Amino acid sequence: MPGRGAGHESAGGARRRRSRRRHRAHARPVFAALDLGTNNCRLLIARPVAGGGFKVIDSFSRIVRLGEGLKADGVLSKAAMDRTIAALQVCAEKMKRWRVAHRRTVATAACRQAANSAEFVERVKRETGIQLDVIGAEEEAHLTVQSCAPLFDHSDEMTLVFDIGGGSTELVWIALEPTGTHRLVHWVSLPLGVVTLAESFGGREVSDETYAAMVAEVQARIDAAKLPAELSRRLAASRTHMMGTSGTVTILASLHLGLRRYERDKVDGLWLMPAQIEAVGAKLRAMQYDARAAHGCIGPERADLVIAGAAIFEAIWRHWPSPRLRVADRGLREGILVTLMADNIHHRSKARAHGPRAEAKPSVPAE
Repeated sequence: MPGRGAGHESAGGARRRRSRRRHRAHARPVFAALDLGTNNCRLLIARPVAGGGFKVIDSFSRIVRLGEGLKADGVLSKAAMDRTIAALQVCAEKMKRWRVAHRRTVATAACRQAANSAEFVERVKRETGIQLDVIGAEEEAHLTVQSCAPLFDHSDEMTLVFDIGGGSTELVWIALEPTGTHRLVHWVSLPLGVVTLAESFGGREVSDETYAAMVAEVQARIDAAKLPAELSRRLAASRTHMMGTSGTVTILASLHLGLRRYERDKVDGLWLMPAQIEAVGAKLRAMQYDARAAHGCIGPERADLVIAGAAIFEAIWRHWPSPRLRVADRGLREGILVTLMADNIHHRSKARAHGPRAEAKPSVPAE
């Protein structure tokens, strides 16, 4: 009997230890990052993990095409706003269910450009409780770089990070140090993305001539940006690589790998060489609309946009030829989460540092 009692106590102790571990894990605050772009509404909900980084515990992504018709009309249409509100209501419910402690909910190009953006932001707040923060292109670029930094190859001297969005394309030049640090050298936001380009040229059936016209349009936008010639010289003279964070390059990577369904762990961090990029680009352009819509890594929601994305990528690649490309399935949401968690750690450290001094004040004699 005594032996049995001791065994029972040991099992109970093990259960209590497991319970304490679960409690500590769930006691960690929950963070959320929402990115409302021209084409997509995306949400990540995560907890920080020991040693840095985070674990995603829930996510949501829906193509809402908020910027549909924006180029022609200059405003967000009622249908586009209605679709987006429905998606944001799902996001609001998820954040409520997970009791999110720290969140940032941002909107990008479509809301930057639309004349009725303020009215839309007010409606979102009224109907979903979400307060959208319309961020500038520079902050968007910085946050994207923050998320990609772990994938930089510091044996190179520079990298060009690009993010092809629905309504804009961000380009960021980064200087890399052997020590593992990096420095932003220059950035630019081109005022076109997959939605705006597809609306101008069409996206369902794209002839070789139309595709060439798309590429030429992007090249003209790059030329119009009047970037410092020094950037191209530095890239040409340095050991460099390019990094793409957009859905366009993750689709190209998936096609290169022959995936039937998208698998993030195989795509994120993948290296592609020029010959591979040319081959998979040709494969994509040869696919008819129905084939693109039926493909598990493209789907009907992107089938009319992916050729426009490929044209934007090709124009960038032609302008700044690079010996290799790294694919990053990460971007604005991940950058927001990293920043939120770092800020939270900083504030808690400050609170701990000031706590003892604050408690000691009553013992200091008044003057």
